[in-house]
Amino acid sequence: MFQLRQYFLLILTVFAVQNVMQVQPVQAENKPAITLDEADDSYKVQGEYVGKMKNEEGENVWGAQVVALGDNKYRVWGYPGGLPGKGADLEYRLESKGQLEDGKIIFKGEYSVSTWKDNTIEVRSLDDELLGTMKKVNRQSPTLGKKPPEGAIVLFNGKSADHFKDGKMTKEGLLIQGTTSKETFQDCELHLEFMLSYMPWAHNQDRSNSGCYLQGRYEVQILDSFGMEKASNQCGGIYSVSAPKINMCFPSIVWQTYDIEFTAPKFDDQGKKLSNAKLTVMHNGVLVQKDVEVPDATRAAPVKEGPKPGPLYLQDHNNPVRYRNIWIVKK
Repeated sequence: MFQLRQYFLLILTVFAVQNVMQVQPVQAENKPAITLDEADDSYKVQGEYVGKMKNEEGENVWGAQVVALGDNKYRVWGYPGGLPGKGADLEYRLESKGQLEDGKIIFKGEYSVSTWKDNTIEVRSLDDELLGTMKKVNRQSPTLGKKPPEGAIVLFNGKSADHFKDGKMTKEGLLIQGTTSKETFQDCELHLEFMLSYMPWAHNQDRSNSGCYLQGRYEVQILDSFGMEKASNQCGGIYSVSAPKINMCFPSIVWQTYDIEFTAPKFDDQGKKLSNAKLTVMHNGVLVQKDVEVPDATRAAPVKEGPKPGPLYLQDHNNPVRYRNIWIVKK
């Protein structure tokens, strides 16, 4: 693994991104893009890449995540073994940054040059030997479009927002953030599909922020955490309680899924809590939280902790986020 690590450091030392089309400054007006038509050409650079690279032992699979940071700046993460959730050795994640100049992003180093063109990263040594290529891939959650089982309560299927208080839809039939279900729940299984907006200039909690609150109390964070450090306040995290085991966030303007098993806290007849709430979370089909106890309601929760059932709340954090295919099975 040490040899692989050293080898990929060489690969990432000089990373050139070269677009066939002229790349314009990213979102010059700092306006979130929630559709591909709203995103500029620089969005085409951002994404995930996979390929094989030569080393002393033959060839090995590598993955890369290229993240747009605004002002024509980019970060690239390299992963031996593949992409997060699909073979990546996360212990050896490697980082490099660069600035778009003259149609290229240069990550300076000593031993190799990588060039992006037509959704392919070509990696060459300084003496022009081809070391390998990584092609852009567009992953899809295996639970995308999952159908509700018999007995499920379908909260949203694109036809109306009647199951939500003040629910609003786009003309495309998508649910807009900032709404609360009329139905309330105790123990349940939730399926939720969401799309994050493209906000490359934004950072941390200002990057396409929303939240999925079980019972209106316990938040599973929704955030553009693509290529970011995993944390409890990042996508897949149980806010302020537990970071996801793996950062499984896909790039923005891509449909993603949460499949959540929720166990409500238990109280006795006098209102004394006997057990905490528990959450198990699958993000894009990968287990990121397993039976995590949540000791209290999230700080920004609209519903205080208590024995009564509560609604599904989709937070409005002043960033556009879209939802579809939402259903719950009561346990």
